[in-house]
Amino acid sequence: MTPREVEYPVAWGRLAGLRLERPGRPRVIALHGWLDNAASFLPLLPHLPELDLLLLDLPGHGRSDHLPAGAEYSLATHLHAVLDAADALGWERFDLLGHSMGAAIAALVAVAAPARVGRLALIETLGPLSEAVGNTATRLQQGVAAARALPGKSLRVFPDLAVAVRARMQANQLDEASARLLVERGTRPVAGGHVWSSDPRLTLPAVQRFGEAQVLDLLAAIACPVRLLYADPAQPYFPDDLRRARLRALPGLEPTVLPGGHHMHMDQPAAVAAVFERFLG
Repeated sequence: MTPREVEYPVAWGRLAGLRLERPGRPRVIALHGWLDNAASFLPLLPHLPELDLLLLDLPGHGRSDHLPAGAEYSLATHLHAVLDAADALGWERFDLLGHSMGAAIAALVAVAAPARVGRLALIETLGPLSEAVGNTATRLQQGVAAARALPGKSLRVFPDLAVAVRARMQANQLDEASARLLVERGTRPVAGGHVWSSDPRLTLPAVQRFGEAQVLDLLAAIACPVRLLYADPAQPYFPDDLRRARLRALPGLEPTVLPGGHHMHMDQPAAVAAVFERFLG
């Protein structure tokens, strides 16, 4: 069964995605990682149980609209987008499958709207990135400076999609097939070739992040069942000691760890789906 293109109007534009309608089956919204898009989950689909599924392009990603000029992307922006998509589907209650940034957003949705989220299936992240208190001023300065400088920067034009695919392979250590899925959904044609379709503002550093104590408090508020999958080795921005510290906020949660890269749901979809098959099905 091939997912179909969908779009849903929201207050600031359109949310796009890929939809597999299976009435009566568990309802799941899948949330991709930073600068990825809904196609991130396509390799996983043949291996998952039958689900009533929405693969969502988060705001500014894939084929979803960019935020209006002057608006800023934040975790709250994406959190509301998930709820807006669920509302558009008429889903009062649903499960969430998230990878990387999408997993962080999924956890926040479960905290913010606990009556609506039944289960969390998380890949490679437990909670959002945090910042040490002593870096607060520096982060603000760097974020504002980067935002003020962005209008003077031009987009890289790829003469053909093969060049963009190679760039994505190099950036994320992806194989060609996986990189092509992301590139085909994540570019748009312009004079002379193609550019990334994602909003350049997504590359800006956040001007503010939660402190680690705040993240632990948020994680402790998750009330629904959680299944967590990590790749080995750990990512530099989410090292093993931080992984272990965050697990203490959810007593009893035992992650599954598989050897592989950050995009393991694309690289080894059968093994990843096996971790979540009974949990989501």
